[in-house]
Amino acid sequence: MTAVNATHSVTVRRSQAAATRIIVRDAIESDLPQIAAIYNSAVASRVATAQLEPVTVESQRHWLQGNYPFLIADIHDTVAGWLSFKEFLPRRAYRGTVELSVYVSERFRHRRIAHTLLEKAIARAPQLHLHSLVGLIFGDNAPSLKLFEGFAFARWGLLPGIARVENQSRDLVIVGRRV
Repeated sequence: MTAVNATHSVTVRRSQAAATRIIVRDAIESDLPQIAAIYNSAVASRVATAQLEPVTVESQRHWLQGNYPFLIADIHDTVAGWLSFKEFLPRRAYRGTVELSVYVSERFRHRRIAHTLLEKAIARAPQLHLHSLVGLIFGDNAPSLKLFEGFAFARWGLLPGIARVENQSRDLVIVGRRV
């Protein structure tokens, strides 16, 4: 399967007086430093990822080399956020199911970046021959759970206490929806 290259432009209202133009496009290699910086911010926060050590640009090059798109939200040539499609599990029966992960720069939060990225990902899913989308979200990450639920993702599973972050057990909620 090959990724479909697409660029989408969306204007998101922040206030009555100001608008921010978000361009959603496929990531390119030169975006990797900003992508890694956003992810490392999430790693440090311990809120949204089970990754406990920062990543390097070099260690994450594979993110852009898969069979699925890696979308970014571009605001004035700055990566404001990103969304990845990842193979859910390697077994053949799971073809057509992907895990979606979305991260937004602290600088651009509360501007509907994640909403815009998730909306575009769902719209592209049929072109990618996907039938199911899943998200793996810590149970206490209310903003992410709310985001996915707002797009008709249902709770498909719970893995209680499966993750250990800072010596605390964390639940993993599996959300999903059919395309």
